[in-house]
Amino acid sequence: MTLTEHPARPQGREKKPRRRRLLVAATLVLATLAGYAVWSNTVPYTLSASIEIDATPDEVWSVLADVAAYDEWNPFIVSSSGIVEAGATLTNTMRDATGETTFTPTVLTVTPGRELRWLGELGPGAVFDGEHSFLIEPVQPGRVRLVQAERFSGVLVPFFRGQLHDDTLPQFRAMNEALAQRVDARRPRA
Repeated sequence: MTLTEHPARPQGREKKPRRRRLLVAATLVLATLAGYAVWSNTVPYTLSASIEIDATPDEVWSVLADVAAYDEWNPFIVSSSGIVEAGATLTNTMRDATGETTFTPTVLTVTPGRELRWLGELGPGAVFDGEHSFLIEPVQPGRVRLVQAERFSGVLVPFFRGQLHDDTLPQFRAMNEALAQRVDARRPRA
């Protein structure tokens, strides 16, 4: 029987391939997460509901911009406070199938008779953001289309798409209907 001696391997050499594999794996995981974060913020999920209302843009705007009266008629944003002007912060409480949530969006755009837009963020930016808009489009004299939409972006949004569609979209429709009824009730009768 012959014994063959094998030279001892330096310990540092065993650790280097392991470290290299861990570094490559960590880099791949981080690149995947970064790619997902970029994708989830550049490919937003949008909900939209519209309704045609026999009214002028100013009549619809007067109901929409009167946030202090939301608790009287609005089944979705059941209370709101703040000043409707660009840069201001509103305090809105919304109700859907999951319960009530209070959030403080920043008003982005205020164009009387045309557009109201705000941005709500959950956590630091790019986690779960919603840019909510109301557009009032004239269809013909004395008739407008109100389009309520929200553009959701952030890393958590893909996990909540089904819930947003099932719980939030019906509330957009309910609010649009209630707003149309409120506008109609405020119109003078002949």
